[in-house]
Amino acid sequence: MPDQLTTPRLFSKLPTYDTGIWRTAEVYAEALIAASEKAGKTDEVLQEFDSLIDDVLDKLPKLDALLKSSFVEEDAKAAILKKALGKLASPVFLSFLEVVARHGRMDMLRLMHLHAHEEFNRVRNRVRVMVSTAEPLDAGTEQALTQEIQKRLHLLPLVDKQVRPELIGGMVLRVGDRVYDGSIATQLKRLREQMVTRSINEIQSRRDRFSSAN
Repeated sequence: MPDQLTTPRLFSKLPTYDTGIWRTAEVYAEALIAASEKAGKTDEVLQEFDSLIDDVLDKLPKLDALLKSSFVEEDAKAAILKKALGKLASPVFLSFLEVVARHGRMDMLRLMHLHAHEEFNRVRNRVRVMVSTAEPLDAGTEQALTQEIQKRLHLLPLVDKQVRPELIGGMVLRVGDRVYDGSIATQLKRLREQMVTRSINEIQSRRDRFSSAN
């Protein structure tokens, strides 16, 4: 069940947010997970959050727009959520939504949703790992990679795989917010840049010697 709750939710699909908004969403998400953990309802709350995004807001764009609208009073948004979800949502999740609505943060809800999953993984000592390769990753390599990451980081990696033929070979690892690029494409790019730089330096050196001679 826990792994099902960590379905990849790609931050890259979201609009661009500034650092302040990003941090604000993190704070709300951390508060939600803390309250859920205290109530022993974290799995349930995250499932509710997933369903609100996937089954309600994504399928009812007018409702989504209304909840984000600056023309609707914050208390009215909280009342709408309470009326719509009061009998469906857990007290922890409903309380969270009402706070978000009353604070005028409904436009950050999707970002809070992603951060809630990340915070949940952190609390459970897990880390999401995106592995990009030019060809599908075989089971043996994936197992060896998982064991190595777990050994080095002392965290349980949740591996998402992505095939990107443009990498040519090697792999790109994204572990949390860090990227380790060992792809052939990047190595060739660096080699090309080094060759260009070396050529420019050589041309400059020859020109300097020619100028000195004259």
